[in-house]
Amino acid sequence: MSLRIYNTMSRSKEDFIPLNPPKARLYCCGPTVYNYAHIGNLRTYVFEDILRRTLLFNGFEVEHVMNVTDVGHMTTDADEGDDKMQVAAQREGKSPWDIARFYEEAFFHDTARLNIQRPEITPRATEHISEMIETVQKLEENGYTYLTPEAIYFDTSKSEDYGKLARLNLNEQKQGARAEVIMDETKRNPSDFVLWFRNKPTHIMKWESPWGVGYPGWHIECSAMSMKYLGETFDIHCGGVDHIPVHHTNEIVQSECATGHTFVKYWMHGEFLLTNNAKLSKSTGGSINRLQALIDAGYDPLGYRYLCLQAHYRSELNFSVEALEGATAGLRKIYAARPENDPFANNETGYQEARKRVLDVINDDLGTPQAIGILHAYGSHRLWVEFDAILGLDIAKRSQPVEEALSEEVVALIEQRNAARKAKNWAESDALRNQLIALGFEVGDGPQGTTVKRKAL
Repeated sequence: MSLRIYNTMSRSKEDFIPLNPPKARLYCCGPTVYNYAHIGNLRTYVFEDILRRTLLFNGFEVEHVMNVTDVGHMTTDADEGDDKMQVAAQREGKSPWDIARFYEEAFFHDTARLNIQRPEITPRATEHISEMIETVQKLEENGYTYLTPEAIYFDTSKSEDYGKLARLNLNEQKQGARAEVIMDETKRNPSDFVLWFRNKPTHIMKWESPWGVGYPGWHIECSAMSMKYLGETFDIHCGGVDHIPVHHTNEIVQSECATGHTFVKYWMHGEFLLTNNAKLSKSTGGSINRLQALIDAGYDPLGYRYLCLQAHYRSELNFSVEALEGATAGLRKIYAARPENDPFANNETGYQEARKRVLDVINDDLGTPQAIGILHAYGSHRLWVEFDAILGLDIAKRSQPVEEALSEEVVALIEQRNAARKAKNWAESDALRNQLIALGFEVGDGPQGTTVKRKAL
């Protein structure tokens, strides 16, 4: 079947028909680089990577843009509270620019370890201030803004279809959840949002503008950068479900009021990662918050990727150590599949039928859980390797060649070493490693735990 994706705007699955085939133009909301990404953030990027890989697998030429927010993102989606970059700079005693570069590098290091392909373009907000100012000027010229001593705002009352993505009713919209935030008393409507901050003399990151020295609101950066690289109307815009009611809603209205065109054809959103049935964030999750913490505990980062693939991107996923261990065990079975035992070794017709079955469920709104179930049922190494172009699990690279049968002594030493590593008893782990080396084996550490290979003579 052709690729179908769930469009948040229509609340239905639709055939993916790009505006300018075979090009598929994709924009994804990127990280705010004031701290490490948590594993909940990374689940969204795994989903977007599956989308990208699926587009490529189906023969589309992907133009993928993901912004890096290194300025102008406040502590709430409504651009209220303290600026995250400034708070991080004060916390760590560094400049906001140093903070941004450090955490940007850390983010891309994490995504690389999860086999998330890097987008073709990753623009930084600080390097696109002029484009943001130009977009605000268009809105001003079109009569959608007003100026206060604090900021230039977008006036949502001027747009008849504001909130169409989230299906908001402005007459019922309240600010109760943000009652603790000191509001700008000159703001006209609760839903109005900042396009450019002014009159902020203590703010570190600021630029000249027609409205005075200041800095951009969060929402304007995505509109300005996505349209710069992908055009005033493009195919797909992605992000987390938390972006629907505010950030993406505001992106749509400001972009369409600036250009007079439809902003995006398809909107796709990934659900939350939960821990103990609560949304995972940078302030929750304890020691399991970061990908590095999982790696330090001895888990393969691709085990986490595989865990993400076992739940549909539009379904919540409850994270636990037990779930991660189950996913890791499942990944070991995939790596253990042998080409010489492939059920389709002499059955090309059967292979093509199986291939179509897997592709059909993936093309049905990225049905990775169903695809994985089918692939396990077939047990075909060749099939796993082909669809790893979408799954991104390094199957061909990680699959181990057939080795000699190991003696009971060697198996026992391996099991003891795995237990020692899990208990973080590194001294015992090293001692057991030395025993295996003395028996003539090369010893490594893989996703299955301790690996051994007979030394060449």
